[in-house]
Amino acid sequence: MCDRLTPDIGVKVKLPERSGASARSLRYYEQQGLLRADRDANGYRRYGPDALDTVARIRELLATGLSADAIRHLLPCAQGGPGLVFCDLSCSVLERQMARLDAEIAELAHRREALARYAHVMRQRRGQGRALAQLSLRSAS
Repeated sequence: MCDRLTPDIGVKVKLPERSGASARSLRYYEQQGLLRADRDANGYRRYGPDALDTVARIRELLATGLSADAIRHLLPCAQGGPGLVFCDLSCSVLERQMARLDAEIAELAHRREALARYAHVMRQRRGQGRALAQLSLRSAS
């Protein structure tokens, strides 16, 4: 399970409940090298006192679309609360992600334009079809 003993009071605290991340997500973070957990003799995970903050940073960074690999490099810059500590690495990673998003936005805009052209042609043809149908009805009368 994903429990840890709170050192000061010795009460089991479930990290998934406190962090809002599922146990599966926590295992994934651990597999990706984003979160560290020790094991008790019974196999339960024991997280350090900073695990809650670390999970919050991981979730914030994942929400931006960053990969687990990029987050692994950024985590040392993300200690001590929300945001990142300025360093060349963090700036570089964020600049690359923004450039990637800009490219995706441009591609989506291009796709939307293509769909808009198709929709325009379909509307024109629908109007032409109605006009032809009305013309054939008139000629049949």
